[in-house]
Amino acid sequence: MKTILFEDSQVEQLYPITTGRGAFAITCGTLRMVDLLGKISDTLGILCRPYLEAISRHEYPEHVFGLQAIQEVLRKMPPEENVLVVNARMVPQAGILLFLQQRASESRPSLAKWQDAVAMAVLPAAVLREKLDVFEDGFYDLSEILLHGKWDDFSEANPTELFDYPHDLVRNNMRIFTENIEFRLKNAWHSRRDAEPGAEGAWREIRDGVFVGNNVSLGDYFVADTSHGPILVDHGASIGPFCYIKGPVYIGPHSKVIEHAALKDFVGLAHTTKVGGEVEASTIEPYTNKQHHGFLGHSYLGSWINLGAGTCNSDLKNTYGTISMTYGEGRMATAMQFHGCIIGDYSKTAINTSIFTGKIIGSCSMVYGFVTRNVPSFVNYARSFGQCTELPVEVMCSTQQRMFARRNVLQRPFHQELLHQMFRLTKEERQMENEPLSL
Repeated sequence: MKTILFEDSQVEQLYPITTGRGAFAITCGTLRMVDLLGKISDTLGILCRPYLEAISRHEYPEHVFGLQAIQEVLRKMPPEENVLVVNARMVPQAGILLFLQQRASESRPSLAKWQDAVAMAVLPAAVLREKLDVFEDGFYDLSEILLHGKWDDFSEANPTELFDYPHDLVRNNMRIFTENIEFRLKNAWHSRRDAEPGAEGAWREIRDGVFVGNNVSLGDYFVADTSHGPILVDHGASIGPFCYIKGPVYIGPHSKVIEHAALKDFVGLAHTTKVGGEVEASTIEPYTNKQHHGFLGHSYLGSWINLGAGTCNSDLKNTYGTISMTYGEGRMATAMQFHGCIIGDYSKTAINTSIFTGKIIGSCSMVYGFVTRNVPSFVNYARSFGQCTELPVEVMCSTQQRMFARRNVLQRPFHQELLHQMFRLTKEERQMENEPLSL
């Protein structure tokens, strides 16, 4: 089956999560949409914002990127063969795979919407190729042409959902986590990194509800509570002594859980993370460190983040009321009683940083003291001490090089160019003088 994943203009509503990554690469419930569709597609083409193409090709070399490459795939297909088209903001729920395959096998062109956006569509290759031939390379928002076509609309029977705002990641992580974990177990699906030999294969159940991959290390006095869901420890991961883990929890490849850590309910760690202290109902993307004591709850952390010792966030208001988030257009009710923080890629917190309920920290920022309002990208944020200044992108490039060297990752020109693009895209965020506290 040929599949096309496309970003639309609403990915900007997901900043800072999607400032430096494609919406298809968001982890939620331990899975990413690019992983799920790669499992059912013999060719997966991706249309994303042009500035993300270079790093995406590097991270997903098995897939096809860009309009010209996708047009070439379509030209080689039988004209009547169906192509599955999926919005990259789709929530990566394992249960939708069968639905997507069933829709793709039907002959008539069809489409389903989520809110006012295209969620997915099924079109013959010849029809889609004709639509795309009028665009130049760099085009990525397929909704522009799909919304105006004459297709069967099955939106009412559509079980899929799209991420609209950052808080949707926290909400959906808890909603789909157990289903996705069971999918991993049933399909012997591990998260492979760099096609590492020996990463695949059946999970081994070493005690009731605790499943491990290859080369896993478990410390002494490890306490596991699997009464509400399993614990999966992927290949090369390690858990230190005196740790408490309450499932469902997923610990990604080559991740390290520090001694005396407590991970509880719906915690998903991507590969090569280091986690200590107390973590609850949170997603942590690759190469992020939260090694020391401190609480992280109902939150989403991007990649290459470091939380200093004692950093804590609040995920519950003192009034026990529902939480509202502040976005560019104003305050938005989430209907959620528990919501912590959203932190963009490359940001850092100092020791004993305190993050108030429902706050967003942008990408590439250095944060100190109390975070009582959203933090823009590329700033030194010490507002509780009366200081907040722009962080030069050159400083982040140097910092990135040092971080990469510690993890044996080679900094390439497109890594630095991405930081420059992120800096330019977030320029308007850095207008924050004399703004009131947002509690």
